[in-house]
Amino acid sequence: MGSARKYELPFKLQNPDLLHNQSCVGGEWVNAKSGKTFEVVDPGTGKAWIECPTNNASDVDAAVKNSHQAFLEYKKISPRQRAQFLYKWDQLIRENREDIATILVYETGKPRSEAYGEIDYSTGFTWWFAGEAERIQGSNFIPALPNRRIFTIKQPVGVAAALVPWNFPIAMILRKAGAALAAGCTMIVKPSPETPITVLALAHLALKAGFPKGALNVLTTDLDKTPELSEALCRHPLIAKVTFTGSTRVGKLVAKICSDNLKKVTLELGGNCPVLIFDDANIEQAMSQIFALKYRHAGQACITANRIYVQSGIFDKFLEKWNAETDKIIVGHGSDEKTTMGPVTTPRGAQKALELVEDAKKKGAKIHKGGNKIDRKGGYFFEPTVITGVTPDMDIANEEVFSPICTFIKFETEEEAVKKANDTSMGLASYLFTKNVDRMWRLFESLEAGMIGLNTGNSSAAESPFGGIKQSGYGKESGKDVAVNEYLITKTGTFTLEENA
Repeated sequence: MGSARKYELPFKLQNPDLLHNQSCVGGEWVNAKSGKTFEVVDPGTGKAWIECPTNNASDVDAAVKNSHQAFLEYKKISPRQRAQFLYKWDQLIRENREDIATILVYETGKPRSEAYGEIDYSTGFTWWFAGEAERIQGSNFIPALPNRRIFTIKQPVGVAAALVPWNFPIAMILRKAGAALAAGCTMIVKPSPETPITVLALAHLALKAGFPKGALNVLTTDLDKTPELSEALCRHPLIAKVTFTGSTRVGKLVAKICSDNLKKVTLELGGNCPVLIFDDANIEQAMSQIFALKYRHAGQACITANRIYVQSGIFDKFLEKWNAETDKIIVGHGSDEKTTMGPVTTPRGAQKALELVEDAKKKGAKIHKGGNKIDRKGGYFFEPTVITGVTPDMDIANEEVFSPICTFIKFETEEEAVKKANDTSMGLASYLFTKNVDRMWRLFESLEAGMIGLNTGNSSAAESPFGGIKQSGYGKESGKDVAVNEYLITKTGTFTLEENA
């Protein structure tokens, strides 16, 4: 386990073999060529508890070549065998649920109950893609020329690189790697500097599940070397596919770099997601769905509620109920069973939240609840915050908040609400609550987002396509056929029949 013993682990695992703090290449646990390391910090205390290799561009070539060698053999493995690997991986993750949840709490800061929730949600992907592995099929048909026959086959694209964020590290890996491995691709993962240990635990279990060495490689690095390492992966000639989840700004850079060699790219980018709650909505239903969505992981989710529009007839009542529920939130370390909301994961996140609130206050917004950092044992805590009087000139009206800040905006008409909801460059998810079926269908069609919650908050699931439009990216993750197709090429064969003499 490298030099982890120079730190005092703040927890004890039931299965100590799960804890790795070196990169995983070809089934081996390795350090960076430079020998440099970086620290992983508990967001609830601000204290480092382990370190990982600081890989840079010089570490990429060997890792990618290893992944490519593994791909040359892995692509020949039958879909049934790939499915069995995925089912076994799924089983091992579930068996180690307690330990993985513990690591997740100390890397992300989320409460243990949310850590369980992420694991249970994420294993939906391993289970789903195990089934998808055996549903990959080509086609055959007769074209316009009667003596010809057309055949198509699906083949894995090659080695895929996954650049993943810190907010849902298990879900991000299993959603991306599950599809890639089902398709017959191998994958090399660059985890976020905040959450490498969770990803390395998953790589350990993938090896235990029987995946060939090199099928899932992991290169860790710190924040400073992340751009260098990521660019080297994107530019490597043996990387055929790149999947990225993160900010729109960085997503554009990834797309630009990958365009030089016309690599396949999937981008899941920023949200700025609106919620529309109409007078005829079931207020309790809307409250329970959106409250859970908003404060999950302290508001640090790409599909969280960013702008909550409430029709004037129920605005005051809804706000009163929301404020009352907000008062019940218990902020604390994720390992404390009483905690219902943990810290934000990075000090940058807490500072940005404060700056957004201060900007809104200066421009006339009303702060109903919170609005400040919480000074607690060095952790990155921020108060659950409720704001009204938001105007278009405020930063908080235009940026993805990514913190436990709720903004409420009053509207009068459906047309007004839709116009405001769509007034953003992003289009990941939108949500609406109404009991008018005609209105629901109109908004399903008119809201500009890749995913629409219809009287529903978090609708993400392995069975449904996940992805945005506009500047929230392109490509789909999860869902029948579409997610696996991101890792496949379609090859066409045309056969000509000769007539009998």
